[in-house]
Amino acid sequence: MHYNPSQVYPPDADTFLLLDAAMAEVKPGDRVLEVGTGSGFIARELAKVTRVVSTDINPHAAMCARRVGVDIVRCNLFNGVRGPFNLILFNPPYLPTAPHERIDDWLEYALDGGKTGRATIEQFAMDVARVLAPGGRILLLVSSLTGLDTVKDLFTSAGFFVEVVRQEKVEDEVLYVLRIHR
Repeated sequence: MHYNPSQVYPPDADTFLLLDAAMAEVKPGDRVLEVGTGSGFIARELAKVTRVVSTDINPHAAMCARRVGVDIVRCNLFNGVRGPFNLILFNPPYLPTAPHERIDDWLEYALDGGKTGRATIEQFAMDVARVLAPGGRILLLVSSLTGLDTVKDLFTSAGFFVEVVRQEKVEDEVLYVLRIHR
């Protein structure tokens, strides 16, 4: 496969908002996992503070991240890594996407959140406890288009505490970074 940078989600407002929250949250010595690293921008910055492992399902994103020195495993969510991690970051595909809106390429994995925008978030919520260390924290980026209260309820019903630590209005949506912990 030839590397195609147009198939990698470039750093954007959501990336910078999550990075800002992550830099405020990370502690030296934390074992950090960034799920869906894309370009590797956040992982590369956090690696200046502590060890970071990243994942992405997109082979172009994995190649891009590897090129900038990010330790990456190509897999879906965290299926290819073993915890525990003290801090898990995720900027999931959160755009509500109808079947006729799908673009059917690798970049789709960064954007398509399914009909509600929560398909991947729901998978993440069901299994994240498996790789989260006791006392560990999750930073999850979501959009007002995804249904903030529904996402919060999803994690609360799984036994987590959820708080909004960052928010920013971007065009027709509000982006939120949620801090999730037991």
